[in-house]
Amino acid sequence: MTVPGAERIVIVGAGPAGIRAAETLVNAGIRPVVIDEGMKAGGQIYRRPPEGFTRPPETLYGSEARKAVTLHTLFDRMVAAGEIDYHPRSSVLAIAGNLLQALAPGGRRDISYDRLILATGAMDRLAPVPGWQAPGVYSLGATQIALKAQGVALGRRIVLAGSGPLLTLVAVQLLKAGAEIAAILDTSSLGDQMAGLPGMMVRPGLVLRGLVMRAKLGRLYHAGVRLDGIETDGRGPVGMRWRDARGRPHFTECDMVGLGWHLRAETQLAGLAGCTFDYDGDWAQWLPRTDRMGRAGEGLYLAGDGLRILGADGAEVAGRLAAAACLADMGLPSPDVAADLRRLDRCERFARAMARAFPWPAESVRAVPDETIVCRCEGVTAGQLRESVAYGGGEANRVKSLARVGMGRCQGRYCQLAGAELIAGKAGIDVCDAGRLREQAPVRPVPIGAWVRDA
Repeated sequence: MTVPGAERIVIVGAGPAGIRAAETLVNAGIRPVVIDEGMKAGGQIYRRPPEGFTRPPETLYGSEARKAVTLHTLFDRMVAAGEIDYHPRSSVLAIAGNLLQALAPGGRRDISYDRLILATGAMDRLAPVPGWQAPGVYSLGATQIALKAQGVALGRRIVLAGSGPLLTLVAVQLLKAGAEIAAILDTSSLGDQMAGLPGMMVRPGLVLRGLVMRAKLGRLYHAGVRLDGIETDGRGPVGMRWRDARGRPHFTECDMVGLGWHLRAETQLAGLAGCTFDYDGDWAQWLPRTDRMGRAGEGLYLAGDGLRILGADGAEVAGRLAAAACLADMGLPSPDVAADLRRLDRCERFARAMARAFPWPAESVRAVPDETIVCRCEGVTAGQLRESVAYGGGEANRVKSLARVGMGRCQGRYCQLAGAELIAGKAGIDVCDAGRLREQAPVRPVPIGAWVRDA
């Protein structure tokens, strides 16, 4: 039963963080509004296939199958019971004055709120590689989504490159599905990985699981590589040029390439909502500033990978904490959070060690040739960006106005971090001193008709 006179709480995102936040509020007698871009709840990590898809959860999610099914069942039960006001396939485009503007299947709509929980998750973090703008080059996340949601591999002979746990996970999933992988190229060295191992032992089960998956890759896996470029023809990739840890050149034939360097927090809405950001050297990106419970401002709470890249387990914890903070700020009874705060600390120690073990390849990004495309939306090259720095100064938004980097469809989601490295390298400054791109509404492409209303 809904608490009489309760404030209206809106949750953006129905991944692990959003689901747990909704559960906590429902248990307190509040009926939250949940807005999510997906057709079904679960987020990217526990993305659900379309109706009629016959692959079982054990195949789709592996060792995480039980967690995925638990979250799916929990959310579906709350929807069926009318305990939440659920809006799937809906994208929040802008935030202003306690009002969300969203694009839903029926058109644009305004949704007011008293308190807002942002559980927007994360997306692939990409670094520019010569040739990466060609068709047939995908992010690791897109590669995984195609496998989960459609049961297909995006190529007949695949090269996966980048760094981080997703690289290993996607490779194992593709191999299990019968795909042919020609090589798995990790830019992090074995030395970096071993240095991060002691910190990761706060979660020994995950470490063991990762080592088992790595062992399944065998000689396909190569650590400490340098990516020289993707060779392409008019139809897409034909091969990857790379150097091994000893500097020896290699050419691996392929017709599809998957790239990814861990994840970047999806923070566009947090910026529009007025969050303060700090540059985090471990994660090599700008992240919102909150307290331990996820409070980012008056009536504003953040949870999940949109706040810190802690993985699905950490997202569930952060979702419960954000909802508990919301309840406490409303003067309502809230659950005991001591155990969840301890879990959050453990998840963060593990994640920071993971980030150090699989670092963002800053030096490689700064060294890309001038002709390399950096902003794929606008076709901006590294040379054009460097030239803009030379006469415009080393500030990200200034360079954006001159070179158009970050002005395209993705709004800087794919190019901002690499662009900042190039700016810093050319200007001779620390990457944090280049600043971050200011958010602009709408944060997603939207048809012009959605803004036109009949009188």
